[in-house]
Amino acid sequence: MKRPVLFLDDGGVLNDNAARAPQWQRLVGEYFAPRLGGDPAAWAEANRLVMEEDLSARGGWEGLMRAATDQDDYDRQYFAMWLPGMCRRVGVPSPDAVECFAMGRLAENYIIPRVRSAFPGAAETVRSLCSDGFALHMGSGGASRLLAMYLDVMGIRKCFGRLYGPDLIDAFKISREYYSRILSAEHLGPGEALFLDDSPRALGWAREAGARTLLVGRQDGDGFERIASLAQLPRWLRFEWS
Repeated sequence: MKRPVLFLDDGGVLNDNAARAPQWQRLVGEYFAPRLGGDPAAWAEANRLVMEEDLSARGGWEGLMRAATDQDDYDRQYFAMWLPGMCRRVGVPSPDAVECFAMGRLAENYIIPRVRSAFPGAAETVRSLCSDGFALHMGSGGASRLLAMYLDVMGIRKCFGRLYGPDLIDAFKISREYYSRILSAEHLGPGEALFLDDSPRALGWAREAGARTLLVGRQDGDGFERIASLAQLPRWLRFEWS
């Protein structure tokens, strides 16, 4: 049987979001306090509150995506919420919209290379799959430039081909269209792609587009094949494609 082309999500598959969040909060304080004033701990708490309150008020990440026209518009809207929301809570003046966008990008460039949140065995599993000849791409809701930084931290960027964030295919990860465009870009037919994700809803869209799916993690997902972690993928593939 022909091997599938593998598409991996980032958060929940390669990286642990629960481990990533507190590191982001600390590094937000480390970055912004010397530049805009305020206490680093206040910035960390402000970041947590913006994610819990302001983002939720906009419908979460999906709400922001549905309100945006493309990745650049999404980034502008996100940074216009994120940085002023933190400044307000810290009690310092907020930069204007243009500065918010620029500082937001610079903050990401500072923070992401300093985050260590990979699941145990994830990097080793990717290297093993790459050595065994599997074609690997990313299939994530994050922009490709951010995915590249996270993979660089893990030391596995060279194992992947295209890093399919919404910016590469002009479609957000909120419907079947995202997956259909990836399959079209890779010239893959039904069943030739395997998407790994921690979200049953996202995998439902992938399945609608004709791809195979594999749920990663311990959350409920009736109707989906599942592994507890990425480290179990090689064994699962040997069983399915032996």
